[in-house]
Amino acid sequence: ILISADVKNDIIWLKRAGIKLKNDIFDIKIAHYVLHPDISHDLGRVALEYLNYKLSGSKKEDQQLTLQFDEEAGTEDNDFAEKTDVIFQLHEKLCDDLQQTGLLALYNNIEMPLVFVLADMEYEGVSIDCNELQSISSELKERIDIIEKEIYELAHQEFNISSPKQLGEVLFDKLKIDSNHKKTKSGQYSTSEQVLVKLEDEHPIINKILDYRGLKKLLTTYAEALPSFIDPGTGKIHTHFNQAEAATGRLSSLNPNLQNIPIRTEEGRKIRKAFVTGNDDYLFFSADYSQVELRLMAHLSQDKELIHAFNHGIDVHTATASKIYHVTLEEVTPEMRRRAKTANFGIIYGISAWGLAERLHISRKEGKELIDGYFDLYPGVKKYMEESVEKARKKEFVETIMGRRRYLRDINSRNAVVRGMAERNAINAPIQGSAADIIKMAMICIQKRIQEEGLMSRMIIQVHDELNFKCHKSEQYLLKSLVTNCMEHVIKLSVPLTVSTGFGNNWYEAH
Repeated sequence: ILISADVKNDIIWLKRAGIKLKNDIFDIKIAHYVLHPDISHDLGRVALEYLNYKLSGSKKEDQQLTLQFDEEAGTEDNDFAEKTDVIFQLHEKLCDDLQQTGLLALYNNIEMPLVFVLADMEYEGVSIDCNELQSISSELKERIDIIEKEIYELAHQEFNISSPKQLGEVLFDKLKIDSNHKKTKSGQYSTSEQVLVKLEDEHPIINKILDYRGLKKLLTTYAEALPSFIDPGTGKIHTHFNQAEAATGRLSSLNPNLQNIPIRTEEGRKIRKAFVTGNDDYLFFSADYSQVELRLMAHLSQDKELIHAFNHGIDVHTATASKIYHVTLEEVTPEMRRRAKTANFGIIYGISAWGLAERLHISRKEGKELIDGYFDLYPGVKKYMEESVEKARKKEFVETIMGRRRYLRDINSRNAVVRGMAERNAINAPIQGSAADIIKMAMICIQKRIQEEGLMSRMIIQVHDELNFKCHKSEQYLLKSLVTNCMEHVIKLSVPLTVSTGFGNNWYEAH
């Protein structure tokens, strides 16, 4: 057996050297993540926790302990031996913990097979069209210049819009948008997005500032920055998928972060035009789960109305609006459906009547009536939420359908705010974590099928509930069938999983 502190990086480096691992492998980081998803998985931290041993070069005050090598001093051999000894000792202890907690199956059947899938995806990388990015950058700069002038006109002066201090003075001292807005301890006004969103209806300048910030982020974080991540050796970007970071079980990515590309605006979606196959023989193929978290709520709550809607192909948002507003499906207006959609997704995250009212720009009374109507319609959902919180109080953790745990040690806190957050996590974590389990299982299934079929197509990007592929044109229909079948049938639920797919010359066209 091969034991490592970070198997994925080992696989990639060996693959670059033409070596394929065939050993049974144990990954210290992944094992610790399965056991303790909400703390650091650094080797020094794990050694201190499990062996009460401090690795050389680790500083006691560091939150994330790391191994340091001093080659000039000739200590690398001793450090390597120490690290190897620690890894072997941790292997036995972590194996015992996985067995005792019932998490060994999650580790063996999902997380470890996924390591190889992610290693292949990182190794493959994705091509970027720099000319397209230059075009997008030019468009964004033009939009930013226009909005900047509009903000100056509304403010009756020029100022540094990106300066929280200057912006706060303009909004609250000069324009007096909110007379009750107080300065923070630093002596200036808070101009965070959360603050500004609440003031959207108070003055037209607020929406302009939010638009300005969004466009600036697209420009600096993506349009201008993506080319810097291109590997000169491959001509592609090779994002790092981190499977041991999010306590929910979701994957994250960095260098670059593909999970956070905004898609709610057309400008944000256009960034995806720059993601291409880099080869005329290939198409971009995208497959995306439809409403997977709502379907999981139906399965976990066993609510009859929700299950009926999904099993009969009824639009769940329209169905919710129809029942809450006491109208036929045909009489549901777009505004009714929008409110019902907000309620459907908000309930999953334990939204309050006040929170729903804020999001929909309605009174708190209307928000309460909407939530009460929702629970009258879906009593199984209310029961599930109450039982989830009650179970969490007793166990101090909740579980996904595959047994993944989310620890909620604050669920019995005397602090109402802290306790409330834990209660919301008790409701949402099994759903969000189960969605993570499902797409991970689908990725493992798809990768196995691609290899068995000897396909030239490759999986290259994962973002939340969406998988993206570099698809050889000769394999277009085969890949679509293979991917859809894996994603829709990787697990049996009380309601069907459905997948939307698309092909294109780039990510934007495919999704």
